[in-house]
Amino acid sequence: MRDAQSPPLDLQVAQLAGRQFGVVSFGQLIELGMSRAALARRARAGRLHRVHRGVYAVGHPRLVREGRRLAAVFACGEGAVLSHVSAAAHWDLLSTSAVLIDVTATRGRHGGPGIRLHRTRSLDARDTTSHQGIPITTVPRTLLDLAGTTPPHRLERAIAQAQLMDRYDHAAITALVARSNGHRGTGVLARAMAKPDPKWTRSDLEARFLTLVRDAGLPEPHVNFSLAAPDHPRLEVDFCWPAHRVIAETDGWQTHRTRAAFQADRARDAALHADGWRVLRFTYHDPPATIQRRLRALLPG
Repeated sequence: MRDAQSPPLDLQVAQLAGRQFGVVSFGQLIELGMSRAALARRARAGRLHRVHRGVYAVGHPRLVREGRRLAAVFACGEGAVLSHVSAAAHWDLLSTSAVLIDVTATRGRHGGPGIRLHRTRSLDARDTTSHQGIPITTVPRTLLDLAGTTPPHRLERAIAQAQLMDRYDHAAITALVARSNGHRGTGVLARAMAKPDPKWTRSDLEARFLTLVRDAGLPEPHVNFSLAAPDHPRLEVDFCWPAHRVIAETDGWQTHRTRAAFQADRARDAALHADGWRVLRFTYHDPPATIQRRLRALLPG
């Protein structure tokens, strides 16, 4: 409730929204002393914009990515946390273009449009935290949830990224797996942790390509490997087999669609060929069997 020394109500709301990526919840507004009638007046005047039931954007309806994530968590009630792929993206372990935002909440909670709600009987306090102002599953719990819901190549990518960012805690993940009987991701995560050297890939295309290599029983490549070639003192290639002098590049449309990128790729390939490398290029549209056949021809077992 407000007291005589409190700043004006709208200033308090603006200050709160400023700390929360532009969003506030109904409960927070009531706690600040705003009546339901006053809330309705501000909504009609365009000062509050409904994002979800009981969640409002302050001042204008455009929210940054973090604001949309926090709004989704607020919409799912007390104790809800960002989770699964959305949590992995917020921890910078994975990129995602998904429209739906993943939130985990206890049973009986409700979500709303744009939210993928994961219900659970209870959330262990050891598995939740706050990151950049948003309630979220810890990195170990996020990896466990990914293990149960995403392809293995994306899980490996997230684990490698966690290691790269010094966010991977093997002991904490082992303890979580041991106390998470019944979670469908435990076995998958345990097997992924047993791999001695998870590979860091920069895109889903790279991750899928690595899976194809392994499924074909081909030698394990170096990933995102740095080397030198004539007129190119430092090049980074997607996949490399130095013993066979073979390089594979995975060309996504977003990074290779411009004329400049096309010309740069040709110059790189020419330099690598001059240095004795054989360069193969693959895209999303190449059939897996074709990729494996071409690699097998250059990588004898």
